[in-house]
Amino acid sequence: MQRFLLLITLLGLLSAAFGAERQAERDALMNEVNARSEVLLEVLGRDHLSEPVQRAMRAVPRHAYVPEDQRARAYENRPLPIGHGQTISQPLIVALMTDLLQLQPGDRVLELGTGSGYQAAILVEMGMQVFSVEIVPPLGERAKLALHEFAPGGVSLRIGDGYEGWPEAAPFDAIIVTAAGDHVPPPLVAQLKPGGRMVIPVGSVFFSQQLMLVTKDQAGTVQTRALLPVRFVPLTGGH
Repeated sequence: MQRFLLLITLLGLLSAAFGAERQAERDALMNEVNARSEVLLEVLGRDHLSEPVQRAMRAVPRHAYVPEDQRARAYENRPLPIGHGQTISQPLIVALMTDLLQLQPGDRVLELGTGSGYQAAILVEMGMQVFSVEIVPPLGERAKLALHEFAPGGVSLRIGDGYEGWPEAAPFDAIIVTAAGDHVPPPLVAQLKPGGRMVIPVGSVFFSQQLMLVTKDQAGTVQTRALLPVRFVPLTGGH
């Protein structure tokens, strides 16, 4: 038993050390993201990200969520391949999408497209209850392992088609979609709380895509606004 407890302690220390390394690169990346003030002003109406988003982006080790052959490039402000035709999103886009949700600690957030697990880890670092769905089983399993190690207990993860959302966990304060479809899925709108916000890319993989902000007011009225052109992998599944 003592050996087992010692092993668990050592694994915990190694995990913490792995997460803490490359802090200077994370700080430099966030300085670069904040320097993109023209994008921030266009989308957020201010020249910097919210402090909770900045703290989370500086804390979460992006290199823990990419394949080993991509770790040297983990802190470049660009998307990176993670296998199975999927990518980890550009840090600027992760930061913008997270900021646009206007989250409060304890909010329930649905993520459609777990991918590497990095976006979910950012949300956990900010104190959210995260429900994430990934349609590609190998990616979901790999993300589950990374999240278990670096964001333990913070994410409920399901492997399957997320078009229908997660009805039994609804409603959600916020929804974030990390793949582009040709429309906003009605089940996701239905699972958004009054006062909630959804950020989702909409458009064709072959033509233009727009990052959309979907809001639902207290009366249940839904409004949709196009924010900026983006490029995401396609939303897959049966719809």
